[in-house]
Amino acid sequence: MQSAMTQRIQPVILCGGSGSRLWPLSRAGFPKQFLCLTGDESLFQQAARRLMALGSGARAPLVVCNEAHRFLASEQLREAGIPLGAALLEPVGRNTAPALTLAALAAREQGDDPVLVVIPSDQTMTDDAAFVRAMQSAVAQADQGRIVILGIAPDRPETGYGYIKTGTGSAQIFPVERFVEKPDAATARNYLTEGGYFWNAGMFVLKASVWLRALEFFRADIADAARAAWKKRSADADFLRPGKAEFIAIPSESVDYAVMERCPQSDFPIVMVPLDAGWNDLGAWDAVWNVLPKDADGNACFGDVLATGSRNNLAHATSRLVSLVGVENLVVIETPDAVLVAEKSRSQEIKNIVAALDRQQREEHALHRKVHRPWGWYDSIDTGDHFKVKRIQVNPKSSLSLQKHLRRAEHWVVVKGVAEVTCGDKTLRLVENQSTYIPLGETHRLTNPGATPLEIIEVQSGDYLGEDDIIRFEDRYGR
Repeated sequence: MQSAMTQRIQPVILCGGSGSRLWPLSRAGFPKQFLCLTGDESLFQQAARRLMALGSGARAPLVVCNEAHRFLASEQLREAGIPLGAALLEPVGRNTAPALTLAALAAREQGDDPVLVVIPSDQTMTDDAAFVRAMQSAVAQADQGRIVILGIAPDRPETGYGYIKTGTGSAQIFPVERFVEKPDAATARNYLTEGGYFWNAGMFVLKASVWLRALEFFRADIADAARAAWKKRSADADFLRPGKAEFIAIPSESVDYAVMERCPQSDFPIVMVPLDAGWNDLGAWDAVWNVLPKDADGNACFGDVLATGSRNNLAHATSRLVSLVGVENLVVIETPDAVLVAEKSRSQEIKNIVAALDRQQREEHALHRKVHRPWGWYDSIDTGDHFKVKRIQVNPKSSLSLQKHLRRAEHWVVVKGVAEVTCGDKTLRLVENQSTYIPLGETHRLTNPGATPLEIIEVQSGDYLGEDDIIRFEDRYGR
């Protein structure tokens, strides 16, 4: 690809979604795209690295994500050594069409009309070089004003994906005749036999202006509402926040329903580029099992797992030993606060458990026992009547907000590193094995002034220990 074309590529990562079918590892507060399900990097990091391979002149990626995940996204890019163009923060989920519209409007802020390479953050591939080749072909088509979608040649009669029906084309470019919803098993088998059908990978390549013009043509209501939200945006370092009230008013719709499925019957040229890169949409645990290495009995195991007389299982141990005896085709996922056991073939139904947890307002729906924060993390290791015990780690040179609690007191014991503690009008420094007490209602802050992580044990006591009992006075993270 010529360098002039590369300079006009704007990678976009759509980083929404909760990954409810991968519970209990994936939760609303730490969804699947930020998990390391294959390899040593999260799916989000893998997606960003794939896009950066498009060329040294490609712009830093735009990331569209939930407001609550902004620090996860920025920190994971920092860990991977990948620059962040900007994080476009959605106050609520409105599906992919408004998300892509924000990205297109942001991309045009530089005064030009780049080609957007838009991919989800939760897919995996085994051949990144093939991905780059397919994207280079797609960018060349998009640079001529076409809308390009990536398609996967099916190798089985899959009922969990939407399909693209193509016409006769070259080896690299096919005209799109129509989009097809997720079929039943018999229809999927017919698609496989007939040929000319591809799985819709949810990846799009098109100029920013083309997307905005197509959206205005097909869904002017979404386009107008998104522009109104963008006009009310505010900036905080690399974070861009559209107007909250205006964004909430945007109709929720996917890229496919809003625009793509309407293009074949319109004047908007749309083509498909086939992608043969070992693609997998890790939508459920059976898909994860498909891509993981397995032992001689077909078991895919992670963590401290022992299996005997068992076949074709997926077992994931996070915090303790998991043992399998004489079982087949199961998913067994262990975390410190929840255990899932399911038939592998019924992985799609796990979302029903998550929905039940949500209805019951249980924390296991949204949060792990170990909760990540922009300053580090905390792990709630024990809870009882009027007390809670946490293990807290604060990153070097980081601090919690200046805050107070109305219904609890706290005892802090330093177990590693150095702590700088503000308590009322006093500031003290604590080292290992030293402790302090924060009375109920006292203004306080915990800071790590050192170059290594700080770890403390916190014992809370009071009549209410919820995370919402907090009044912040100063916070470097804008919470």
